[in-house]
Amino acid sequence: MQLEPRNSTRLQYLIALRGLIALTAAWLLPASTFADDGKNYSQETARPAPAWVRDGVVYEIFPRNFSSAGTFEGITSRLDELHEMGVSILWLMPIHPSGKLKSKGTYGSPYAVQDYYAVDPSLGTEDDLKRLVAEAHQRGMKVIIDLVANHTAWDSVLMAHPEFYKHDAHGNIIPPDPEWTDVAGLDYSNAALREYMITMLRHWIDPNGVNLDGYRCDAADRVPTDFWEQARAELVKTKPDITLFAEANSPVLMVKAFDLDYSWSELSALNKVLLDSAPATEFKRAWDADAAKFPRGTLHARISDDHDEARAVAKYGIRGALAASVLMFSLDGVPLLYNGMETGDATESGAPALFEKMPVYWHSKERPPLREIYRGLINLRKQYPAFRNDRVIWLRNSDENDVVSLMRLDEHDEFVTVINFSNRPVVGQIEVLNASEFTPVTPAAKQTPPGFPLVALKGFEYRVYHRHVR
Repeated sequence: MQLEPRNSTRLQYLIALRGLIALTAAWLLPASTFADDGKNYSQETARPAPAWVRDGVVYEIFPRNFSSAGTFEGITSRLDELHEMGVSILWLMPIHPSGKLKSKGTYGSPYAVQDYYAVDPSLGTEDDLKRLVAEAHQRGMKVIIDLVANHTAWDSVLMAHPEFYKHDAHGNIIPPDPEWTDVAGLDYSNAALREYMITMLRHWIDPNGVNLDGYRCDAADRVPTDFWEQARAELVKTKPDITLFAEANSPVLMVKAFDLDYSWSELSALNKVLLDSAPATEFKRAWDADAAKFPRGTLHARISDDHDEARAVAKYGIRGALAASVLMFSLDGVPLLYNGMETGDATESGAPALFEKMPVYWHSKERPPLREIYRGLINLRKQYPAFRNDRVIWLRNSDENDVVSLMRLDEHDEFVTVINFSNRPVVGQIEVLNASEFTPVTPAAKQTPPGFPLVALKGFEYRVYHRHVR
C-alpha cells in the first residue's frame, strides 16, 4: 500500500487497520532498544556492507549552499568535477521542505522536515532530483539523502496525527531535546508511524521512481534500534544493495541495521591533539577503544569536517586540516569529505549558519593544491585494496608525542603513512620491517629521496611510502 501524507483519509484508514492488526502476534513489536544499551559487541560480526559502500568515498553536499543558485541543477552541473576527483557516494543533506513554525534563522533548518514526500521547491522539482540521481548513476556514483526520522517540523503534515508524537505529562507535544525548539519528537511505540515511515522510505529508493541508493540517518541513536532493523528488513525487498549510514557511534546499530557509522572517537582525538596539545598517541588509543567494543568488521566513516563542525581549516589551520584528512584516508573505514574541503573553504554551515544561506566559496586563495591531493589519496584507495580492508598496524616511531605512523597492507602491498601532528619540524625513525624496500608515493607532494625509515617532516607534513610484496 502506497501511503502519502497528503491523503489523510488513507492515513486514518491505515491507523484504524493497524489498531486491529496490533491485536495479533504479527504486530506484537519487541520492546524498543535504544542505541545506548551499554553492551559489548566486540565478539559479534557487523552486518556486511555492500561493496560500493566499503570501497567508496562519501562526499556530503549541503544543497542550499553548494552553489549560488542552491538547486539540484547546481549539483548536477558539477558531477563531472566530483567524478574526476574520485568521489563515489554523494550524500545530500535533507531535500524536503523546511518547516516555518518555530523555525530558526532566515531559512530554517533542513533538519526540520515539513513533508517527507515532498521536495523543497527552492531546490527544484522531483524530476530535477531524478535527473541528478540518473546522471550520477551514469558516472558510476551512488546517491543517498538525509533521513530525519527522529523528529519533524512543528507544521509537518504529520501534525494532523498527534498520536505519532511524544507528549509531556500534560499531553503537549514536545521536542526530542529541550534545546531543539524548532522540531517535535516522533514516538516509535506507535505501529502506524513505523509503517508510514517504512512506506515513505520505499518511495525514494524505488527503482521506478527517484531510485536513490540509501539514507544517511540523522540522530540514529535517538530512534529505537528495533525500528531500524525492521526498516532494513523491509527496504532490502525493494532494493537489495541499499545502504543505511548512521549518524551515531553505537555498536548495537551495526549488528543488523546499519552499514556505516561516524568515527566520532577519532574526530574527538583530532580536537584533543590539534587543539588541546594531547599526544599523537591519542589516535591509537581511540582506535583501540572502538575495536574493543564494536562488532568485528564495523565500518566507520572517517571524518574531519562536516556540517555539524566548525570547518577544519578554521579549527586546525590549512596544514593541520590537511594532516587530519591524510590520517582519515589512511585509516580503515570510509573517508568522508564535506563540500568545499577540496578548495579549503572556511564558510561555516553549522548552527547558526545552518539556518542561513552561506554558499561554499570555491575560489579560496593561497591554498595548497587540495583538489589534487584529495584526488591522489582517493586514487591510492581505489588502486590498492590494502587501503580498503580492516588491517591497520600502528608502527612505533621515535617521536610518538608528535608523529603518527601506521601501515595498511594486504598480501600484495604495504603502505606506511607518517604524519607530523605538530607545527614544529621533526626528524624521527620508524620501526618497520624491510624498510629499505619502501619508496615515497605521497600524493601531490614533491617526492624526497627515500631515506626511509628515517623521516624528516616539517610542521604538519606527511609522507606515504609503498612496498610491493614479492
